[in-house]
Amino acid sequence: MKALTFKRYGKTPEIGLTETARPRPAPHELLVEVHAAGLNPIDTMIPKGTFKPILKFEFPATLGSDLAGVVIEVGSGVTRFKPGDAVFASVFDLGTGAIAEFAVVPESAAAPKPINLDFVQAAAVPMVGLTSWQALKERAGLLPGQKVFIPAGSGGIGTFAIQLAKYFGAHVGTNTSTANVELVRSLGADEVIDYKKHAFEQVLSGYDIVLGTLRGDAIEKSLGILAKRGKIVSLVGPLDAAFARTRGLGFVFRLIFALMSRKIMRLASKRGVSYSFLFLRPDGAQLAKIGQLLEAERIRPVIDRVFPFEQAKQALDYLAQGRAKGKVVVSLK
Repeated sequence: MKALTFKRYGKTPEIGLTETARPRPAPHELLVEVHAAGLNPIDTMIPKGTFKPILKFEFPATLGSDLAGVVIEVGSGVTRFKPGDAVFASVFDLGTGAIAEFAVVPESAAAPKPINLDFVQAAAVPMVGLTSWQALKERAGLLPGQKVFIPAGSGGIGTFAIQLAKYFGAHVGTNTSTANVELVRSLGADEVIDYKKHAFEQVLSGYDIVLGTLRGDAIEKSLGILAKRGKIVSLVGPLDAAFARTRGLGFVFRLIFALMSRKIMRLASKRGVSYSFLFLRPDGAQLAKIGQLLEAERIRPVIDRVFPFEQAKQALDYLAQGRAKGKVVVSLK
């Protein structure tokens, strides 16, 4: 089968379409014929070796974390799905990839594809949907009436997280460029900062939660807009010692991550707020709940561009430019 793979970490990972062996499902896995694969910023970072100590791959490694497709075979222990079922899933952090003609998916990570979405729309959802749910609901404990700041509201995670936060009853603030102000307002954003005109840290205040989605000094600047006992849940780092413990990493990594996050932890403590780093956990049950919201049209996927499978490498290059409004998806059918 064909798959988008990379052969090594570093500046020359040799990303391209290659012929690889068709996978076979283990007892609790599904073999899915992939109709579409959603791209995420981490897909452009993995080949560089950014997460080499954390994510384990065998080379050549298939890229991609999100997929939607049709089950063609099930393992002997599978009970919830059968051949012919349309599913969507995230296979992030499972040692496999999604940008391929076929992919194995643990039954626990899969959910029925929402009936009102086509495969391209469904493939745009898993990582941003699960990340938003786990960050806002699980980690931050978002409550109705609380104020949450979601930077880069027109991006892949932003367009979904704004809608989910509104569903949970939050007051949502975001920042974006002039051209995207109306888009984020249409998704439910209450307070929109045009970053070409104003710095968010000079305008916003009294927020309960910040979803950290921007690298650089944006996380530190976010501290100033939080109310007492506010929370920053970062998706981009710095990594912290709690994350190392969750991963079962040894003392050396716990020490390294503690040092990496020492400054932000100290600054957060001085302001009476908390900081934590979140890594997505594939979860079919959560994805099924998100699917119900999609079917009820409480949330809609926002897609910037769809690339054919033959241009999957170009799709990654386009995503890396950081200008997409919503998600970038590769269509295999």
